[in-house]
Amino acid sequence: MNGPMPMTRKERARLAHEIAERALSVHGENIKAIGIYGSAARETDGPFSDLEMFCVLRSSGQDDDCEWAVGAWKAEVNFLSEDVMLRDAASVDGLWPLTHGKYFAVRSLYDPEAFFAELRSVAESPDRDDFRRAVCGVITGELYELAGKWRNVRVQGPCTFLPTLAIETATYGAMLVGLHHRRCFSTRALVLTEALGMSDRPAGFDALCRLVMAGDLSKPDAILSTCESFWDGVIEWAVRNGYDCMENRRIPF
Repeated sequence: MNGPMPMTRKERARLAHEIAERALSVHGENIKAIGIYGSAARETDGPFSDLEMFCVLRSSGQDDDCEWAVGAWKAEVNFLSEDVMLRDAASVDGLWPLTHGKYFAVRSLYDPEAFFAELRSVAESPDRDDFRRAVCGVITGELYELAGKWRNVRVQGPCTFLPTLAIETATYGAMLVGLHHRRCFSTRALVLTEALGMSDRPAGFDALCRLVMAGDLSKPDAILSTCESFWDGVIEWAVRNGYDCMENRRIPF
C-alpha cells in the first residue's frame, strides 16, 4: 500500500491502546507510564498524521526509539527511562521551543503514579538564566554561522543555496523569539506563524518570515538584503534585551 492513508482519531486512539497493551505485556512491571504526545495528544492531528507515544521505563539509562510503518500508517514509541526523560525535560537548548512542547501535553494511557504531571512540572522548572544562555547560543552558534554562509554566497556563490539558508535563518529566528518568551510552538508547521504572533521580535524578522512563507525565494539579492536586515535587527534586539552574546576576550581560555 502506498501509505500514509487516512485514519480517524478514533482509529488512531484504538491503535494507541493496542500498542500500550502490547508494551505492558512485554515490559510488565518495568513500565512506569505510557502516553501519547504530539498532534494526537493535542487532538490537532489530521487524517494522515502518525502516532507518537512515550513508554516510560523504571530501569535507568534507557533511550530507544521504535519507529515503524505498516503500509497505511506509521507509529513511533520512545522507550525512555524516567531519569532520562526528567533530565531532558529540565534542559533548555536552541530548539527548546520546537522540541519540548511534547512534555507539556501528554495524553495518558497508563500512569498509575502520575508521572506525566511530574514531567510537566519539571519541564516548567528552568529559570530565566537557562533561557538566556540558550538565546545567546542560538545567536552565536546558529545565526552567526548562517550570516557567514550567506555572506560567502554573496562573494563566491552558489546562489542556489540561498533559499535553504533563508529557511534555516527564519527557523532559528523563530527559536530565538520562542526562547525569549519561554513559549513552545504547537507544531513544526506553525513555527513561523506562531512566532509572528509573539510581541518582542527582532527588526527584520517579519519580512524574512513573509519571504519564506510566500515561497518567494528566487531572487538572490532580495534574500541577501532581507537576511542582512534581520541580522542587524538581531544584534539590536540582543543589546536591547540585555543578551550579552559576544565575547570581549580575543581568546576566552
